[in-house]
Amino acid sequence: MTSGHTSRGGKFVRAGRAVTLNTLARRVMRPLFGKRGLADGRIVADWAEIAGPLLARSSRPARIAFATGERTDGTLHLKVAPGGLATEIQHIEPLLIERINGHFGYRAVARLHMIQAPLPPPPPEPEPTPPLGPEAEAKLQRTLADVKDSGLRAKLEALGRAVLAPAKTKGKTGGNPPNRP
Repeated sequence: MTSGHTSRGGKFVRAGRAVTLNTLARRVMRPLFGKRGLADGRIVADWAEIAGPLLARSSRPARIAFATGERTDGTLHLKVAPGGLATEIQHIEPLLIERINGHFGYRAVARLHMIQAPLPPPPPEPEPTPPLGPEAEAKLQRTLADVKDSGLRAKLEALGRAVLAPAKTKGKTGGNPPNRP
């Protein structure tokens, strides 16, 4: 992917250097999130990490409202599923605000405003990775034998399983999967 394209006589010419998909997605989403007071959308993308899995399943950040010309001490408008959760969130509001501000590294939010409304259904769970064959499993374990950090090892193992897993259907990859060393 490139950071930009220019058109010359109907032809696209590469301009710039290769960038990650994440960078391109943030460029596209920043204006959309900005209109809702969500800066670059980090609070939406990282909500499960900030609020924890239980709260994240039942609430979504809707927008952050700041005083004119300010980017601190905002009010987070939080969409909460109908029921008693809004009352519970009121009790843990100081803790939640502390977690939000700790995530951003500055005092972005000073207050919460809860809106009780139905939430969209959660995204479907990803399909489990098919098991590896004995050779691939042994190779993966040998490759990760020297990794001492258990968290890093778990992430690398998941990545390795996804890369080494056999393709489910030929149609998804456009043909036979490539030979992997």
